[in-house]
Amino acid sequence: MALKLYGAAMSTCTCRVLTCFHEKSLDFELVPVDLYAGEQKQPPFLAKNPFGQIPVLEDDDITLFESRAITSYVAEKFKGTGYDLIRHENLKEAAMVKVWTEVESHRYNPAIVPIVFQFLVAPLQGNSPDQTIIDANLEKLAKVLDIYEARLSSTKYLAGDFYSLADLHHLPYTYYLMKTPAASVVNERPHVKAWWEDISSRPAFKKLTEGMNYVRK
Repeated sequence: MALKLYGAAMSTCTCRVLTCFHEKSLDFELVPVDLYAGEQKQPPFLAKNPFGQIPVLEDDDITLFESRAITSYVAEKFKGTGYDLIRHENLKEAAMVKVWTEVESHRYNPAIVPIVFQFLVAPLQGNSPDQTIIDANLEKLAKVLDIYEARLSSTKYLAGDFYSLADLHHLPYTYYLMKTPAASVVNERPHVKAWWEDISSRPAFKKLTEGMNYVRK
């Protein structure tokens, strides 16, 4: 059966998984979850993910949640299909992919999420962006991106001279960041900027960007 993904086109985590699907050239079914109506908090969905968050993947007899766990599963299960996102035939390269996916999860993501939330989500909730929160997290993000700048001065991508999950996982939130005044934190670092322009131009990701907005429909 085809992979079945429960999610929303605007969701960063859903887009992370969908980009992986497209890189692997997989057939799948996207089952829309209406976040504004709170479908993710209703019993039918909670039976799939008790934390009430998207996305959720159903594949044969397994149900998975958490987008990074899903992309890792998909990249491993379908390692012979589409683009190799985990470098499964090279132990050292595969290890570097794991290192930089951890960096994204534990260093990059915690800094960028509050910035995007304040600029794009808070106004939808009737609130003005909190500049104090933005500034504090921009400082954290800048420190991470200084490390990225140094890394990307010697390698084309984060894990090496090859695109991988380590890069892919950055796509959704950075895409939204680049629509805010905080885009300068990327643009003022030449190697980071070149890296971003490269990975965001990949066809697998460009298929999704039309649906990536926080506008209620």
